[in-house]
Amino acid sequence: MSMLTRYILFIVAVIVQASGIALVVKSMLGTSPISSLPYVISLASPFTLGQMTFSINMLLVLGQYILLRRGFANIQFLQIPVTLVFSWFIDFFMDAWAWVVPANYVLQLLPLLIGTTLIAFGVAVQGIANVLMLPGEGIVYAVSRYFHIEFGKVKTGNDISLVSLAAVLSLIYLGGIEGIREGTLISALITGTIARFFLKHLSKVDENGNLLFYPHWRDQDEAIPCQKKEMSWDNG
Repeated sequence: MSMLTRYILFIVAVIVQASGIALVVKSMLGTSPISSLPYVISLASPFTLGQMTFSINMLLVLGQYILLRRGFANIQFLQIPVTLVFSWFIDFFMDAWAWVVPANYVLQLLPLLIGTTLIAFGVAVQGIANVLMLPGEGIVYAVSRYFHIEFGKVKTGNDISLVSLAAVLSLIYLGGIEGIREGTLISALITGTIARFFLKHLSKVDENGNLLFYPHWRDQDEAIPCQKKEMSWDNG
């Protein structure tokens, strides 16, 4: 798979993830953990969810740079324009999904599950593209690397911290808990499982260590190979 194809794949995955985030919000059962903080701030301010997503993610890029310094490769600054695209599409899909107004609890679960599936698909395809991380994942990697803590543990701690901070700000500025409900927990619990399902069925590693991506419009015998490698964060 050419580098251009991988970047295009990554951008498509980011857009799909943005659509999923907006759909989860429209379920009215809470937001995904990573979006809980910008969502609460958007409710308490004149800014949109996309605008607050961009602002908070810029702080996360700065955090990565501070932690890694020379270990933060210049290519990772591409997280900034990618986040701009990501944030713009969140607002776009918030408008596009405006017609989603669930009339009862069962109908609320439908956009929640579809949205979570879209988020998981986006996460999986970003992994397959293997070119960049969105800042939300990038800061987890940076903290994991700097403090030598397992990535999964840092990810869990990061999600809990974001949700907790969102809850505190919601209580202070909105007078109650907004944007954090059972849907937040459901999204946190099943996104990883669904993403692994997509990774299993969209790609595999062959005997030479190549990551084979299977687009749905091709037979598996025509797999597109791309070299699976550790994502580069070093300048060297």
